[in-house]
Amino acid sequence: MRGPVGWWRGKSTTAKVETYTRWSFHTFALIEAVMGGLMVLGQAGPHPAAWLAAAVTGHAALCAVTASRALDWTRGRREQPLRLLWTLGTVTAVLAVLALGVHAHGPGDNVDTAAGMAFACVLVFGAGIIALGVRTRRRVAAVVTGFAAGSGVIAFPLGVPGLAALANVVMVLVGGASLAFTSVFSVWLLNAVYALDEARETRTRLAVAEERLRFGRDLHDVMGRNLAVIALKAELAVQLGRRGRPEAVEQMIEVQRLAQESQREVRAVVRGYREADLAAELAGAQGVLAAAGIDCAVTGSPAGLPTPVQSALGWVVREAATNVLRHGDARRCTVSLRVADGRAELTVENDGVPESPAGDRPGSGLAGLCERLSELDGTLRAGPAGRGRFRLTAEVPLPPPAADPQTARPLSEATR
Repeated sequence: MRGPVGWWRGKSTTAKVETYTRWSFHTFALIEAVMGGLMVLGQAGPHPAAWLAAAVTGHAALCAVTASRALDWTRGRREQPLRLLWTLGTVTAVLAVLALGVHAHGPGDNVDTAAGMAFACVLVFGAGIIALGVRTRRRVAAVVTGFAAGSGVIAFPLGVPGLAALANVVMVLVGGASLAFTSVFSVWLLNAVYALDEARETRTRLAVAEERLRFGRDLHDVMGRNLAVIALKAELAVQLGRRGRPEAVEQMIEVQRLAQESQREVRAVVRGYREADLAAELAGAQGVLAAAGIDCAVTGSPAGLPTPVQSALGWVVREAATNVLRHGDARRCTVSLRVADGRAELTVENDGVPESPAGDRPGSGLAGLCERLSELDGTLRAGPAGRGRFRLTAEVPLPPPAADPQTARPLSEATR
């Protein structure tokens, strides 16, 4: 069973921000229910203010539903909830008029205080939640000023004194504007986080596309000239063969030689494409992780390692960096390279592993790394390394150093 901590850590950064935003507005609805429901009921007693407390609590529930639908609309998951917004606006206005009427003609001070609290709650929270469902700042300002001006306009027919009516207008204007600003800023922040996440994915796709284009250009440069010569030689051989000329055989031998040479060059291009430079991979992984907001520390130097070992460990760094970006939500990653006891050991550790059973299953990328390392008698270990951490360790034995010919000669030959 996954607990709350595992459920939270299993979410991506964008999902965490969206969850936080949603529950913030649900908390606003809870605050309204407590302030306008329980506190109103406590101020005026159960009988005269029971309907006020129930009405404000229902208004808070309607605000929570409207906030959820409006956030779905801002993310493009549903149409704009116009009917729900109009319903919330109408209910807010009706409840404000009723609460103000009770405030103006209440039977006692406690009832007046309770009605005033209910009046302020429904107008402030109603204006702030409706701001989530409109797109332009001008409409947000119109909603807030409309509610504030309306609270002053309806105060005079109900017999509210002028100073009290002005205080109501200022209170609704300041409170509604503050909550509306919070709504607008929350939507902007949520959209910015999703835009950054999409930009990171686009950058990754562009990097892959750029590498494919580079490989395509290299392959075209290698094969273009040779294929053109092969086509000309083959056409010449056909013409000579039709005339019965013996030079046709020489031309076909030349075609065969060019084809074999092209095959060798293509293999060289593919080999250079598949071999990874360890120093470049370490620098690239550090740069990519830093751009993604992950603190990456690299220790150790690949200088002096044989080319096959550097190539194999370079692929390990590439795959490990990809896994850190794709899986979990890491904040720090360490890459260490150590050479000791005739072995090169590369360790990649990060703190973003999701605490779920799916994280224990090895992927196809790790299986490919095991195959690459097995060609050099190397090993690969990957798995959790403590709470919320994941460690990948690759070890490759180093070939023994070549013996010095001068010291390798027998002693008798050296003393002649």
